[in-house]
Formats: sequence, C-alpha cells, structure tokens
Amino acid sequence: MITDKLYQSYFNYLLNGKRYECTQIVQELLDKDVDIHTLYETLFQNSLYEVGRLWELNKISVAREHLATAITESLLNLAYPKLFEREHEGTGKSVVISCAANEYHQIGGKMVADIFELNGWDSHFLGANTPVDHMLEYIQETGPDLVCLSLSIFFNMPSLKSGVEAVRSNFRHTDILVGGQAFKWGGLDTIKKYAATEYIPTLDELEKAIKSS
Repeated sequence: MITDKLYQSYFNYLLNGKRYECTQIVQELLDKDVDIHTLYETLFQNSLYEVGRLWELNKISVAREHLATAITESLLNLAYPKLFEREHEGTGKSVVISCAANEYHQIGGKMVADIFELNGWDSHFLGANTPVDHMLEYIQETGPDLVCLSLSIFFNMPSLKSGVEAVRSNFRHTDILVGGQAFKWGGLDTIKKYAATEYIPTLDELEKAIKSS
C-alpha cells in the first residue's frame, strides 16, 4: 500500500517541513486501514533513518533534522486510536524501554513500545536521556521481563555501553535488546561482548523476536 512513489512524496514533504501534507498522507493511509507495523517501519522508520543519515553526512542542518523529527512524533498521535481500538490479549509480560543517557531522539523508543503493546506486552517507555541510576531504580521497582535500550547517535555509544553494563551487573537474569540508527555506523562488536544482550535492527525483526519469546 505504501509505494515507492508515495514514500518519496512523503519524504520530500518531511524534509521540507510540510507538516500538513505529511499529515494528509498518513491519515489517508490510516483511513485505508494500513497496518501499523507497515506504517511505522516503511514510512516513519525509513524516512527518519534517511534524515539521520543526511544529517550525519552534513547534508542537512540540525534545524531541518529536528523539524523532521518533530513532525514525525506528532504523526504518531494519529496512529494511536487505531493502535488501541481493540482489546489486545495480554501476555502477562512487561518491558522497560529507555533511550541511552545523553540520547534525545525518542521516536524509535516510542515505536518499540507500541509494537510491544500490539503484541500484548505491558510497555514502560522512560523517554529520552534517562539517567542510568533512575533507569535502574525503575527496573528494580517494576521487575520487567525485558529491557530495551535505544540509541540514534553513534557518538553516544559509550552511554549505551554504560547502560548495558549497569543493567547486566544489577539484573543478571534480565534479557536486554538494543537498537537504533547508531548501529548503522558501528558498535555491534561491543554489544556482542555482553551475555543475554541482542541487537534488533528493525521493527519487523523486533516483532519476530517478540512472537518467538
């Protein structure tokens, strides 16, 4: 349903700050009953990854990157009525999702939380730039089955590493998933050093992992 032509139109509008046109495209897709997973991955994730790539290569300004991010975050709200339009059978499992410390891009984490909710999990999204000690305190309070850490900016990889080490040290039996655009630039060798810690590259792979758990 999301053709290459439609995606390119959306991306051009997004890159040029055309909030109204982006909203129209998303609303029309929702009206046509597009699958949430398809909307999130094909439109939102792919476009933001491309925006991030252009920013990393200094081909667009920080201002333009921030604008595209803000527009996308507002578009997530359009999907929420569809996301929660019916009761989902609960699994009894819960997940804590957090952005790494010093990471201010939270849309990826929000979408991850929504995918878990769609699959019957109780998701706790802590948001951007969550201090490690506060994250650990919340994990201790809620006792989740899984912890997910999101990272968009490669230069913040040390913060993600610190977060993984802290969770692994304090909660030895809690599995960890990590993901985000930062890993397109490296860092996988570091993650592989930690037990029960897995990199998930896409929302589609995330859903497969959830269903197999």
